[in-house]
Amino acid sequence: MTGVVLRHALCERKDDVYETPGCAVRALLRVENLPPRLWEPACCRGAIVNVLRAAGHEVIGSDLVDYGDPTHFYHRDFLLEHKLPDGCQAIVTNPPYKLAEAFVQHALHLCPRVVMLLRLAFLESERRRDILENRGLARVHVFRNRLPMMHRDQWQGPKASSATPFAWYCWDRAHTGLPTIDRISWERP
Repeated sequence: MTGVVLRHALCERKDDVYETPGCAVRALLRVENLPPRLWEPACCRGAIVNVLRAAGHEVIGSDLVDYGDPTHFYHRDFLLEHKLPDGCQAIVTNPPYKLAEAFVQHALHLCPRVVMLLRLAFLESERRRDILENRGLARVHVFRNRLPMMHRDQWQGPKASSATPFAWYCWDRAHTGLPTIDRISWERP
């Protein structure tokens, strides 16, 4: 079966929850100077939120689905939000893959600084030309080594390594010109 991509059915993937490994967030913190108050609008159980808070950031976590953390705001559809939470200076998230483009578009509308963990292939689309070339994409931090596998929420099957390359994409409305692309590692330097 050469060339066949095996994926789980959408009914199995449900809300497209794949928690971000903490090491990916710590790698971001080594290369980006994030502002003190952040919004994580697809927080799930708080994988990104917890690492950012441990690093001293004040983080508002929200999500469409209630995952039971009393420090997060649940039943909030990011794509229907009209403004940033008070004082937030950047959005940092790993959006649901099926909504990645919509999340980026909406985040760029709401906030001057946006940081998203996305597949490296996000760079390849002509359809995304506007958000990749005309909206202040400043930096793309490509992981030189594959991230530890982000298994589907509550996955009970065998653990596998990741075959998907990821990068942190950083937009800044003040940025003009071409983005810089660098290679980072989630492993400790």
